[in-house]
Amino acid sequence: MKAWIAGALTVTLAAGSAGGAAPNPEPVDATLSTSSGERVQLARWRGKPVILFYEDKDSTTLNAALKTELFTRGREHGLLQSAFVVAVANLEKYDFFPAREIALSYVRDEEKKAGVPILVDLKGTLGQEPLKLPTKTSTVMLLDAEGAPVYRHSGRMKPEEQARFFTALSELVGQDLTADREKEAPP
Repeated sequence: MKAWIAGALTVTLAAGSAGGAAPNPEPVDATLSTSSGERVQLARWRGKPVILFYEDKDSTTLNAALKTELFTRGREHGLLQSAFVVAVANLEKYDFFPAREIALSYVRDEEKKAGVPILVDLKGTLGQEPLKLPTKTSTVMLLDAEGAPVYRHSGRMKPEEQARFFTALSELVGQDLTADREKEAPP
């Protein structure tokens, strides 16, 4: 799960989605759980842009490069105070005894390592209406401060898609996060 956050900070929508569909302009919400079982609404993170990662256990490394870059740029530009990072673990296939408790223990360990909350989706909630996110891959979403999706990508991000993500995130937080860090480094 370390990959989950340095695989969520190692953690949502800009010009469209991987499937080509335009993001839903309406604010989205869903009821999920914390790793300790508390029920929470995604709306809890309104007021700032939200970078949301939705992954099952087999897809936590798909966007590891994005997560690493996001964390690096976040530190450099103070992004960690400008946006929320929320990871959601799709644990639907582990919603039975004793697998559920083992999976939740793993999530709690990863939260401690990453310092980012990891919500759990035991019922496949985000795979259903209205979001209908794919449940067997990594999905990255950007939500504006009111909870409306502005960017969504499912699957491994190519460099050009990462550039689109950082452009959309820059617009949401009001600062340029798109500059190539290698060009900024002194010779």
